[in-house]
Amino acid sequence: MTSQTIANTPDPDRIRRAPKVLLHDHLDGGLRPGTVAELALETGYTGLPETDPDKLALWFHQAADSGSLERYLETFSHTVGVMQTRDALVRVAAECAEDLAEDGVVYAEVRYAPEQHLDGGLTLEEVVEAVNEGFRQGERRARENGHRIRVGALLTAMRHAARALEIAELANRYRDLGVVGFDIAGAEAGYPPTRHLDAFEYLKRANNHFTIHAGEAFGLPSIWQALQWCGADRLGHGVRIIDDIHVRDDGTVELGRLASYVRDKRIPLELCPSSNLQTGAAPSYAEHPIGLLRQLHFRATVNTDNRLMSHTSMSREFEHLVDAFGYTLDDLQWFSVNAMKSAFIPFDERLAMINDVIKPGYAELKSEWLFRQTASTSGFTGK
Repeated sequence: MTSQTIANTPDPDRIRRAPKVLLHDHLDGGLRPGTVAELALETGYTGLPETDPDKLALWFHQAADSGSLERYLETFSHTVGVMQTRDALVRVAAECAEDLAEDGVVYAEVRYAPEQHLDGGLTLEEVVEAVNEGFRQGERRARENGHRIRVGALLTAMRHAARALEIAELANRYRDLGVVGFDIAGAEAGYPPTRHLDAFEYLKRANNHFTIHAGEAFGLPSIWQALQWCGADRLGHGVRIIDDIHVRDDGTVELGRLASYVRDKRIPLELCPSSNLQTGAAPSYAEHPIGLLRQLHFRATVNTDNRLMSHTSMSREFEHLVDAFGYTLDDLQWFSVNAMKSAFIPFDERLAMINDVIKPGYAELKSEWLFRQTASTSGFTGK
């Protein structure tokens, strides 16, 4: 093992301190278990399977760890169930920003579906304003604790519903007030993105950004429609692009037309390894397509999807990939820069984050080994 390899091999502490960028995280999939239990008591929600926070955390993970996307999505009835008041939304959003910052995330785009938080009488606008307030609170608290993070919201429309255009218009109204883009989510099978063409056409005319959940459970037709019919800027998951990549017996690789297009156009893939294992999109971390996609220089990014359901964080996702593929700090920086390049904020702000935050942060982590090595070999005892 060379000194360069040693210097770049990240342990869990350095992974946690590394500046990370997160593009695919669901607000209703990242609640603290204790918060779910407390909000259920405060709001009168009686549907929880467990009230003890530790038992509840275990239940969420086990229920989501089924190999089925549909079963995975069922767990959200409980988190959404306790997020029906303004105070609850502010709290959940603030804690989300704090938790991500504590984990070393410096920029995050967190998505949620405003239409799912109206049962308590809130309007769509009140939902958006409450979540935005929570994100700003969380950013301030993180800064007070010595961490820096910027959080942008993605407004999601549910693909089985008929409110996509309404939510797209909402995203456009709040685009300079904390909302950075639009998304559609939910079960892919039977609900193609082309059902919501009016929303995507509206966003394109407004020069706004959007990503589409595609290629998680359904496959290449979903990716093709998201790109060629809808015009998505990014692919939410997109892991099934691997179905258009053929690895021959001699190790050479042939890309199909769609895979070539995705790579050539630098279309970002919002890959979520732990979540993909739970929903059956990949059998193991070592067999996850991210390894090959990294080798082939796709615009791959690493994401958490749902931190509560997958019992994960950005640091844990990176730890799994380091274990599976032997990734170094250089690889983690590559993923982080990819994500920052693909964010839905202005170019100059993305560039500043890359040059002033991400690259210096990784350089400092890599330099730590050199100083430890010098100190251990100098013979200096301090006497």
